[in-house]
Amino acid sequence: MNLEEQIIPVIQKGFKEIFDHEVSLDELALQPTRKEFEGSFTFVMFPFLKVTKMAPEASGNKLGEYLVANSDLVAAFNVVKGFLNLSLSQNSWIDTFGKLYSNPNFGQLPSNGQKVMVEYSSPNTNKPLHLGHLRNNFLGYSISEILRANGYEVTKANLVNDRGIHICKSMVAYQHFGDNETPQSSGLKGDHLAGKYYVIFDKEYKKQISELVAQGQTEEDAKKNAPLMLEAQEMLRKWEANDTEVVNLWKLMNGWVYEGFEATYEKMGVNFDKYYYESDTYLLGKDIVEEGLSKGIFFKKDNGSAWVDLSEEGLDEKLVLRGDGTSVYITQDMGTCDLKHKDFGFDKSIYVVGNEQDYHFDVLFKIMRKLGRPYGDGLYHLSYGMVDLPTGKMKSREGTVVDADDLMQEMIDTAETHTKELGKIEGFSNEEAAALYETLGMGALKYFLLKVDPKKRMLFNPQESIEFQGNTGPFIQYSHARIASILRKADQIGVDYKTGGFAGLDTLEDAERDLIIVLNDFEKKIRQAGEDFSPALLAQYLFDLAKEYNRFYAEQPIFNESDSKIQAFRVALSALTAKTIKAGMKLLGINVPERM
Repeated sequence: MNLEEQIIPVIQKGFKEIFDHEVSLDELALQPTRKEFEGSFTFVMFPFLKVTKMAPEASGNKLGEYLVANSDLVAAFNVVKGFLNLSLSQNSWIDTFGKLYSNPNFGQLPSNGQKVMVEYSSPNTNKPLHLGHLRNNFLGYSISEILRANGYEVTKANLVNDRGIHICKSMVAYQHFGDNETPQSSGLKGDHLAGKYYVIFDKEYKKQISELVAQGQTEEDAKKNAPLMLEAQEMLRKWEANDTEVVNLWKLMNGWVYEGFEATYEKMGVNFDKYYYESDTYLLGKDIVEEGLSKGIFFKKDNGSAWVDLSEEGLDEKLVLRGDGTSVYITQDMGTCDLKHKDFGFDKSIYVVGNEQDYHFDVLFKIMRKLGRPYGDGLYHLSYGMVDLPTGKMKSREGTVVDADDLMQEMIDTAETHTKELGKIEGFSNEEAAALYETLGMGALKYFLLKVDPKKRMLFNPQESIEFQGNTGPFIQYSHARIASILRKADQIGVDYKTGGFAGLDTLEDAERDLIIVLNDFEKKIRQAGEDFSPALLAQYLFDLAKEYNRFYAEQPIFNESDSKIQAFRVALSALTAKTIKAGMKLLGINVPERM
């Protein structure tokens, strides 16, 4: 239980005893006191003046006096207008630190007995993963780890889009222009090889459109009549009819892509517990349409198509099955929804998908709730904005996409150059230096993409992300390496910080107390990041923690401190900070170096 959780019930009791009013714990909150005022926590009186029936200052004074008299934690208070600023006793800070320091599960909340599935990545098997996929995968992995830290049983799922016209385009291009090329003969990763033919299809398709337009067709007709497009459509029909030759080519090319994806996922540092494939799920959902029709939730139009009316939910009518009995995306998504729940019995299901699909998921979730699914209220779309580069938007079919593999390697190379310039690898072997460059490069990339609120569109600046100063991954990583160096020295000279060498300490400096305040917030920030599905909240916290530690380090001597208790305490405070940074960065999927 952190300090706020200990003080708030006393405030609740104070309202009852002073003002004869019951206030729920949910209505009460403390916030950090602003630096220019004395105190650690502030309680805002203004929302409760109808209850106190007194002026803001008088209300604050009454409650402040009560807290000093009835809480061992509150040593003093001051009131600025309607803001009650609370100063905590020295012992409360030392006790709080002791509890945090000795807690083996610090940063891991107890099990809440709930299951959650997080579906992310969802790649197409006609092209390699790109910059947008990086944000998706880093978000999905991080929110999975954050939810696990919040006590959920988490399943990470990947629904692979391995069928459809876009896949057939790569296959048709390979048939025409591939000349039996393989990843081995080309020297390309399998996903890059498939992507090469997707680009070739688009290039040749545009040529055919131009030729047909020159022959007198409208552009719209030319797009429909271009031979390559007709071949792709025919190939899709053959695939759905289980044509042996087409299915074998599909398996061959998809197999190349999966090998490529696995190598990329490994470099990203992400993984999955369950894979679903659209080739297995695209026919699902038709039974749900029948169920909805029988319950009167869906209705049929004259052409036999099935629809749902969501006007009462603020939307419109939505097609759920075509008149010829073929599926639309929402059909199979309904079926996959049920399948995932049947497989894992989740309480919550999180879809990490870009914000261009906001409407689609709004429709899907409203349908599942209308159908009375027990998990309906637990469906959530973690909608995120696109990632732009200084050069602008990316287009896969035109070959202008920034491949994830290339960008990750560029970040590692940039980390190498930057680290060598700063001289931070003295005494490293070649293998150790290479591992450090990867840790820093991937840390910079992940942190930069995760520190922005997921809902916001963002501009990724590779050069800015790798800096060792400012709100960057390397700044936090360097702070951890600095503390690790301090701990090694403390071990070498025999500082007793692990077994309570600071027992009996009775006073703290402001910088020490301020650092404990931030450390005390760690589990609260984990809860907030889980509730809001936002790793950005945790990223900001870790930046604030690293900044606060660096201020403490600059102001308070450690190895020049003559009092052994104070020295042991400062090393222990450093150790808890390092532990918190490491645990927090791990929730973002980021490793931290032990030395630099």
